[in-house]
Amino acid sequence: MESLVTTVLIVGGLGALLALLLFLVAKKFYVEEDPRIDEVEKMLPGANCGGCGFAGCRAMSEALVSKDDISALFCPVGGDECMKKVAGYLGKAAPEKEPMVAVVRCAGSCDNRPRNNRFDGAKSCLVASSLYAGETGCPFGCIGLGDCAVKCEFGALSINPVTGLPEVDDEKCTACGACVKACPKGIIELRKKAKRGLKIYVSCVNKDKGAVARKACKVACIGCGKCAKVCPHDAIVVENNLAYIDYSKCKMCRKCVVECPTGAIVECGFPPRKVAENDANSSNKVAE
Repeated sequence: MESLVTTVLIVGGLGALLALLLFLVAKKFYVEEDPRIDEVEKMLPGANCGGCGFAGCRAMSEALVSKDDISALFCPVGGDECMKKVAGYLGKAAPEKEPMVAVVRCAGSCDNRPRNNRFDGAKSCLVASSLYAGETGCPFGCIGLGDCAVKCEFGALSINPVTGLPEVDDEKCTACGACVKACPKGIIELRKKAKRGLKIYVSCVNKDKGAVARKACKVACIGCGKCAKVCPHDAIVVENNLAYIDYSKCKMCRKCVVECPTGAIVECGFPPRKVAENDANSSNKVAE
C-alpha cells in the first residue's frame, strides 16, 4: 500500500513539475498575435480554396497584416470589393485585378474526337494520364473523368454527359484556380472575364503537326497561322504547331474565328453572325 502511495506521489509530482515547465516555456516564447488578423479573416470569404497562393484564409490574413505592400496579394473569390475593404481597414493600397474566369481549351467531344479504347481503371484524370495517353488519338486533350469538377468548391464545373467535356458556369466561377491545378493535361486556364461573357480563344492544346492533330480531332488547331496573319492587333502567336490568343491584346474583332479552317477558335457570348459571314466561313473550311 505504501509503495502505491509513493508511486502516486512521485507521478503527481512529476506531472506538476512538467506542467510548471510547460507554463514557463509558453510564457517565455509567447508571441502576441496582432488582433487585426482576426478582423481581416472575417472580411475574407472563408473559402480556404488556396486561390490566393496561401494554405487558407487565415494564412492570407496574416500576410495582409504583416506586409506593408499588399499589391501582390489578391483574393480571387472576394475580388476587388473584398480587397478594397481589407485595404481600407489596414490603411494600405488595395491591389486591383481584372476579373478572371476558367476556360476549357479542348473541344474534343465524342463526335469530334472518337474513342479508340476504354479506360477501366480508377475514375481519375490524374491516374489515367499517368498510365497512358488517353482513350483517343489525341494525347493532349481532355480525359473527361472530372477531376476538375471534383476540385471545384463552388459548383462552377460539370461534365457534359453528351460531349464528355467539362463546362464552366461563368457566374459561379471565382477563378480560384483549383481546376487549373487539378487538370493533368493543362487544358484549363484562367482568362480575362469580359463583359457579357465575351470570349475568344483557341480551344485546343494539341502540339502535333497539322495532319496528325486533325486526324485525332476534327476541330484541332493545325498551326496553319492564318489566324495570326489576319489579326490586326498582333494578339495571336503560333508556336509548336499551335495558335494562342493573348487576351490582353485581343480586341474581339473575331476575324480569326472566320479565318480558322478547322473551327478551333471559339467565340462565346456574341450575337449570331450574319448569314453572309457564316457562308464565307463555311466556304473557307470546305476549300481546306
